[in-house]
Amino acid sequence: MTVVGLDDTDSRETGMCTTYAAADLAERIRDAGGTVERLLLVRLNPAVEHKTRGNAALAVHTDLDADRAAPLARETLDLAQTDDPKTNPGAVVADCAPDGVPARVADFALDAIREIQDPTTATLLADTAGFARFQRGDGRGLVGALAAVGAWSALSDWTYEHIAYREPERWGSDRCVDAESVRAAADSRYPAVWDTVDRASGYPVCVPRTPCPILYGIRGDDPDACRAVADAIESEPVDRRATFVTNQGTDVHLQDGTVETVADDSAYRIDGTVAAAPETREGGHVFLSVADGGERPEGSRVPADPGSDGDARLQCAAFEPTKRFRDRVRALRVGDRVTVCGEVADGTLKLEKFAVRELVRTEPATPTCPDCGGTMSSAGRGQGYRCRDCSTSADGKVDRPIERDLEPGWYEVPPVARRHISKPLVRGGFDGMTHPER
Repeated sequence: MTVVGLDDTDSRETGMCTTYAAADLAERIRDAGGTVERLLLVRLNPAVEHKTRGNAALAVHTDLDADRAAPLARETLDLAQTDDPKTNPGAVVADCAPDGVPARVADFALDAIREIQDPTTATLLADTAGFARFQRGDGRGLVGALAAVGAWSALSDWTYEHIAYREPERWGSDRCVDAESVRAAADSRYPAVWDTVDRASGYPVCVPRTPCPILYGIRGDDPDACRAVADAIESEPVDRRATFVTNQGTDVHLQDGTVETVADDSAYRIDGTVAAAPETREGGHVFLSVADGGERPEGSRVPADPGSDGDARLQCAAFEPTKRFRDRVRALRVGDRVTVCGEVADGTLKLEKFAVRELVRTEPATPTCPDCGGTMSSAGRGQGYRCRDCSTSADGKVDRPIERDLEPGWYEVPPVARRHISKPLVRGGFDGMTHPER
């Protein structure tokens, strides 16, 4: 077996797509007499500065000998948009089975999904493993290419994407896709197929807005269902199609962390307590702070100041593109116990989803008189409260129930704002009730 990894053939400005390069390579391999076992689409660390929108690396698993696959991989790099100085493609050809790569290469794949890696490390590791490698420019694409080679051995949770590509003469022009047929097809196969349409806005999420060759991409847990949805979409002519096995929708980028230990350019899952109330700022972005916090008895009142004992606090943000998700964030209160998930950049966690673990249900309130129903007054420092008309008294403040607009469980950004690698709640497997967005 042979594994060919590819990365960084596309450009934000001029288009192209590494999935297309991989599909083209697969055709070249078949024309050379080889068999393609699978195409692998690997989403890497979404915090990488140099990424194009999805930060995807690709791998082709084939029975074609490595010495015959290598020149085909090198030729595939000619498709890269190297006129853009930010495009620096790379290819790695491994003469081993996908699940037989060296352990260090598999570890590198997982690290590239969760942390920042550099071309020097990728180059040395590929050379140590005896893999052939090719590059254009500074070789930054070797990072993703090597990660794609190691991904099958490193990961266990896989989903699918079926991609339809445009005729080359249409690249860069407006796409012709019937939105109503997309919505009907998406409904027919949900939830096996997900994130095809954003139901609140009606926007067909599966149709990109970049100048790339992709006409639409259908994602889900069942490859046959993905292909069925694609077949039901009415659109301009399709030039070619390919189905990819992918780590999209898996949350594999998230690491368990704490408020004190998070670092920029990685993504985390963190348990904590809301320490500062949500605040809507200019542009419609919503911010709140989370502090480490222990469990509280169910129904207890809000702590006076979570994090006031010197614990670190982490700012979290729901940015304007997350739309209605911001209302979920605004409904949080100081003292709520939560789990927050997202990438950390400049010390701020960009919320992808969060779980309500425990809601504050009561707040301290001045007692009312049991006889007249009026509000009592303070009897003096440390002397409780009393009703001046009825002479009744109370030792201190009482707990008053709070109306809450949230329930315990997981909440997520809508499909229109979802990162490729983020796991939709509809896929299941979460540690609590879920409130999926469609």
